[in-house]
Amino acid sequence: MATIEFKEAVGRVYFDGGLTEDGKLVRKSKTYRNIVENVEADALYNALQALGQLSELPFIGAEKVETSSVMG
Repeated sequence: MATIEFKEAVGRVYFDGGLTEDGKLVRKSKTYRNIVENVEADALYNALQALGQLSELPFIGAEKVETSSVMG
């Protein structure tokens, strides 16, 4: 039977980097490593939003990106 094994997670914070000459949004990001597997969504969002507020660029969102292995 196959199983999924958690390897790592990162938090990615997105910023508004302005507009291109074509009027498209330039989205910049910063990645924070060592996010625990079972962190609560509200706690993670609040932490990433607080980190995002330290930037000069406006905060536009955040995500958790997990990496796992499928073992057979």
